[in-house]
Amino acid sequence: MTTTIPYTEVAGLAGTDLGFTDWREITQEQVNTFADATGDHQWIHVDPERAKSGPFGGPIAHGFLTLSLAVTFWTELLEVDDVATKVNYGLDKVRFVSPVPVGARVRMNAVVAEVTEVVGGYQLAVDQTIEIEGGTKPAVVARGLYRFYA
Repeated sequence: MTTTIPYTEVAGLAGTDLGFTDWREITQEQVNTFADATGDHQWIHVDPERAKSGPFGGPIAHGFLTLSLAVTFWTELLEVDDVATKVNYGLDKVRFVSPVPVGARVRMNAVVAEVTEVVGGYQLAVDQTIEIEGGTKPAVVARGLYRFYA
Protein backbone atom coordinates (compact mmCIF):
# COMPACT_ATOMS: atom_id res chain seq x y z
CA MET A 1 0.00 0.00 0.00
CA THR A 2 1.38 3.39 -0.97
CA THR A 3 1.73 6.16 1.59
CA THR A 4 1.15 9.50 -0.14
CA ILE A 5 2.17 12.70 1.61
CA PRO A 6 2.82 16.31 0.64
CA TYR A 7 6.42 17.50 0.55
CA THR A 8 5.77 19.64 3.62
CA GLU A 9 5.43 16.45 5.72
CA VAL A 10 8.71 14.75 4.66
CA ALA A 11 10.68 16.13 7.63
CA GLY A 12 8.44 14.21 10.03
CA LEU A 13 8.86 10.76 8.45
CA ALA A 14 11.70 9.50 10.67
CA GLY A 15 10.61 6.30 12.41
CA THR A 16 7.78 5.61 9.97
CA ASP A 17 7.26 1.98 8.95
CA LEU A 18 5.95 2.16 5.39
CA GLY A 19 4.82 -1.48 5.44
CA PHE A 20 5.25 -4.09 2.73
CA THR A 21 5.06 -4.12 -1.04
CA ASP A 22 3.17 -6.69 -3.06
CA TRP A 23 4.92 -9.99 -3.76
CA ARG A 24 6.87 -10.34 -7.05
CA GLU A 25 7.95 -13.63 -8.60
CA ILE A 26 11.54 -13.97 -9.75
CA THR A 27 11.52 -15.61 -13.19
CA GLN A 28 14.28 -17.29 -15.18
CA GLU A 29 13.61 -14.77 -17.95
CA GLN A 30 14.38 -11.89 -15.53
CA VAL A 31 17.56 -13.62 -14.39
CA ASN A 32 18.68 -14.21 -17.98
CA THR A 33 17.94 -10.61 -18.97
CA PHE A 34 19.88 -9.35 -15.95
CA ALA A 35 22.79 -11.63 -16.88
CA ASP A 36 22.79 -10.20 -20.39
CA ALA A 37 22.68 -6.63 -19.07
CA THR A 38 25.55 -7.13 -16.62
CA GLY A 39 27.64 -9.79 -18.37
CA ASP A 40 27.32 -12.08 -15.32
CA HIS A 41 26.43 -15.43 -16.91
CA GLN A 42 27.55 -17.63 -14.02
CA TRP A 43 25.92 -21.04 -14.33
CA ILE A 44 24.20 -20.84 -10.89
CA HIS A 45 22.02 -18.14 -12.45
CA VAL A 46 21.55 -19.02 -16.11
CA ASP A 47 21.94 -22.81 -16.45
CA PRO A 48 18.92 -24.41 -14.73
CA GLU A 49 20.03 -27.98 -15.54
CA ARG A 50 23.54 -27.57 -14.16
CA ALA A 51 22.25 -25.51 -11.22
CA LYS A 52 20.10 -28.46 -10.09
CA SER A 53 23.30 -30.20 -8.97
CA GLY A 54 24.81 -27.01 -7.57
CA PRO A 55 24.90 -25.71 -4.01
CA PHE A 56 21.37 -24.23 -4.11
CA GLY A 57 19.50 -27.07 -5.85
CA GLY A 58 18.49 -24.88 -8.77
CA PRO A 59 19.15 -21.49 -10.34
CA ILE A 60 19.19 -18.41 -8.13
CA ALA A 61 18.77 -14.72 -8.87
CA HIS A 62 21.82 -12.50 -8.85
CA GLY A 63 22.07 -10.65 -5.55
CA PHE A 64 22.21 -7.37 -7.45
CA LEU A 65 19.06 -8.30 -9.37
CA THR A 66 17.21 -8.74 -6.09
CA LEU A 67 18.69 -5.49 -4.79
CA SER A 68 17.67 -3.64 -7.95
CA LEU A 69 14.03 -4.45 -7.18
CA ALA A 70 14.29 -2.02 -4.25
CA VAL A 71 13.83 0.83 -6.73
CA THR A 72 10.50 -0.51 -7.97
CA PHE A 73 9.45 -1.59 -4.49
CA TRP A 74 10.28 1.85 -3.08
CA THR A 75 7.87 3.51 -5.51
CA GLU A 76 5.12 1.19 -4.25
CA LEU A 77 5.61 2.36 -0.67
CA LEU A 78 6.01 6.14 -0.72
CA GLU A 79 4.76 8.91 -2.97
CA VAL A 80 5.65 12.49 -2.15
CA ASP A 81 3.55 15.17 -3.82
CA ASP A 82 4.71 18.65 -4.78
CA VAL A 83 8.36 17.80 -5.47
CA ALA A 84 10.41 18.97 -8.42
CA THR A 85 12.86 16.07 -8.39
CA LYS A 86 13.22 12.66 -6.72
CA VAL A 87 16.69 11.10 -6.64
CA ASN A 88 17.92 7.63 -5.71
CA TYR A 89 21.04 8.91 -3.94
CA GLY A 90 22.64 5.56 -3.14
CA LEU A 91 22.99 2.80 -0.59
CA ASP A 92 24.69 2.20 2.72
CA LYS A 93 25.56 -1.26 4.10
CA VAL A 94 24.10 -3.83 1.73
CA ARG A 95 24.03 -7.51 2.61
CA PHE A 96 22.86 -10.47 0.51
CA VAL A 97 21.68 -12.68 3.37
CA SER A 98 19.92 -15.53 1.52
CA PRO A 99 19.88 -16.71 -2.09
CA VAL A 100 16.63 -16.21 -4.01
CA PRO A 101 15.64 -19.30 -6.01
CA VAL A 102 14.15 -18.73 -9.43
CA GLY A 103 10.39 -19.05 -9.00
CA ALA A 104 10.42 -17.61 -5.48
CA ARG A 105 8.38 -14.56 -4.58
CA VAL A 106 9.91 -11.55 -2.82
CA ARG A 107 8.62 -8.35 -1.26
CA MET A 108 10.11 -5.42 0.61
CA ASN A 109 9.48 -3.70 3.91
CA ALA A 110 10.81 -0.17 4.41
CA VAL A 111 11.29 1.88 7.57
CA VAL A 112 12.40 5.51 7.38
CA ALA A 113 15.35 5.57 9.78
CA GLU A 114 16.45 9.19 9.37
CA VAL A 115 15.45 12.38 7.62
CA THR A 116 18.18 14.94 7.00
CA GLU A 117 17.81 18.37 5.47
CA VAL A 118 20.04 18.90 2.41
CA VAL A 119 20.41 21.96 0.21
CA GLY A 120 17.06 22.33 -1.54
CA GLY A 121 15.37 19.34 0.04
CA TYR A 122 15.48 16.30 2.28
CA GLN A 123 17.37 13.02 2.32
CA LEU A 124 15.71 9.91 3.70
CA ALA A 125 17.78 7.00 5.01
CA VAL A 126 15.49 3.99 4.65
CA ASP A 127 16.09 0.55 6.13
CA GLN A 128 14.93 -1.87 3.45
CA THR A 129 14.44 -5.60 3.89
CA ILE A 130 13.64 -7.78 0.90
CA GLU A 131 12.21 -11.07 2.10
CA ILE A 132 11.51 -14.37 0.42
CA GLU A 133 8.03 -15.83 0.80
CA GLY A 134 8.29 -18.71 3.27
CA GLY A 135 11.94 -17.94 4.01
CA THR A 136 13.48 -17.82 7.46
CA LYS A 137 16.02 -15.09 6.66
CA PRO A 138 15.77 -12.06 4.36
CA ALA A 139 17.25 -12.06 0.89
CA VAL A 140 18.67 -8.54 1.11
CA VAL A 141 19.03 -5.91 3.79
CA ALA A 142 20.18 -2.42 2.85
CA ARG A 143 19.87 1.20 3.80
CA GLY A 144 18.63 3.19 0.80
CA LEU A 145 19.22 6.91 0.48
CA TYR A 146 16.57 8.94 -1.32
CA ARG A 147 16.38 12.67 -1.91
CA PHE A 148 13.35 14.83 -2.50
CA TYR A 149 13.77 18.38 -3.81
CA ALA A 150 11.05 21.04 -3.81
